[in-house]
Amino acid sequence: MTILDDTATAAAGPDLRRATDELRRLKAEVGRGPDPAATRRQHARNKLTAHERLELLFDEGTFTEIEPLRRHRATRFGMADRRPHGDGVVAGWGEVFGRTVFAYAHDFRVFAGALGEAHAAKVHKVMDLAESAGAPLVGLNDGAGARIQEGVTALAGYGGIFRRNAACSGVIPQLSVMLGPCAGGAAYSPALTDFVFMVRDNAQMFVTGPDVVRAVTGEEVSHDELGGADVHSRVSGVCHFAYDNEADCLADVRYLLSLLPANNRETPPRAPSADSPDRRTEALLDIVPADPGRGYDVRDVIEQLVDDGEYFETHESWARNVVCALARLDGHPVGVVANQPNVSAGVLDVHASEKAARFVSTCDAFNIPLVTLVDVPGFLPGVDQEHGGIIRHGAKLLYAYCNATVPRVSLVLRKAYGGAYIVMDSRSIGADVALAWPTNEIAVMGAEGAANVVFRREINASDDPEATRARLVKEYTAELMHPYFAAENGLVDDVIDPADTRRVLVRTLAVLRAKKAEVPDRKHGNPPT
Repeated sequence: MTILDDTATAAAGPDLRRATDELRRLKAEVGRGPDPAATRRQHARNKLTAHERLELLFDEGTFTEIEPLRRHRATRFGMADRRPHGDGVVAGWGEVFGRTVFAYAHDFRVFAGALGEAHAAKVHKVMDLAESAGAPLVGLNDGAGARIQEGVTALAGYGGIFRRNAACSGVIPQLSVMLGPCAGGAAYSPALTDFVFMVRDNAQMFVTGPDVVRAVTGEEVSHDELGGADVHSRVSGVCHFAYDNEADCLADVRYLLSLLPANNRETPPRAPSADSPDRRTEALLDIVPADPGRGYDVRDVIEQLVDDGEYFETHESWARNVVCALARLDGHPVGVVANQPNVSAGVLDVHASEKAARFVSTCDAFNIPLVTLVDVPGFLPGVDQEHGGIIRHGAKLLYAYCNATVPRVSLVLRKAYGGAYIVMDSRSIGADVALAWPTNEIAVMGAEGAANVVFRREINASDDPEATRARLVKEYTAELMHPYFAAENGLVDDVIDPADTRRVLVRTLAVLRAKKAEVPDRKHGNPPT
């Protein structure tokens, strides 16, 4: 080696070290944010920073950030002098319980998390990577919408996000976590995803804000009253889960991801369970009254059946007359749909039908078997329901079940009347196995109503109409509504001991796990909307 070579090597070494030190300093600066005061303001609102949120979402030390040094190219309206690295969004991937998950998180400290061209390009990039890798995508939303200073390019950025949301639908799980404002067109991205989480007080979603509502309609409404977590979890149904703080919210995001497969080509992950698959459920004999007119909480039934009594209910506060939950049976994830007799007698109405239909479709998209617990008196009658589109919404649930190719087991606990019986995954619409308890009443309608229709003339002509009606109701029940009538006619595969329900479900689903369903050769179906 010559003296010249030695000199060059010596000079290159310190230069590279200095450059590396500068890189570390720059990335540390980016992580801290552009202004310590902005971080203090974020914390003063009881909100975490983007990086702090990602630390809670991912397993420790697994997050890999992409494009942390990206900067916008806008020059108008003073933007040329304000070009922070990262451009208001943190994007990348990490692990949740050891499984790869992609995420992006708005950084409210930078342009209030508003979306511009560079910001959108980062989100597009991580969405494309998630689709290519076949891994779930989580969006941590805390932004002020489109960046007005960048004009239409910001709107085009949202269009790219929406297109990717639609392309990834049913391919990879998409979760939206609302941790701050989400207004205008920005709200449509969470609406296109599979599950929406919201934190009370800080998170709001609306297409037009309170000022516009006031100007157009004269209505006075606060941000929370218009689009807060409680409104969307109880009234609109936009939000699946609502929380009081970010830590609890992100803990449940992690839990939900543990129940979902990475993509539509995989089965959901099994978790070892110490809960015996053969455990008898004697308590069910006392939980469910034999009298079809008495209420009970169907969640107590679910708790008895699933592993360790643990289940994760979606839309808990909306359309409460039907319960939709994810749980495990012998370690395998399942989706449970159940009528709730404690709320409106478990009747199906517009919102309950829509809620259950969406849940069934989501489970089917991600290979999660379905267990349907039936105790339904029918569809809710009334002018409001008919004008609200109960036919259309009931058809959504019917379509979702008919279209589902995952293993499907239905169980009639007590009553199952009319069209609602058919819609709740009856054997006739494709349930793989249909079961019933010995208290089941499967019929066109209740015995009282049926007798009034079938024997109307006989009852009216009787000297004692009430006694005649009672006798004929008893006869109708004995002939067509006894608990073995459906089984005798092949519409129920078996009538089972309630205490054996868990064992029967576990064994049935084990057999159905190898199910191969043929689907029609078509571009896609055209479900009722």
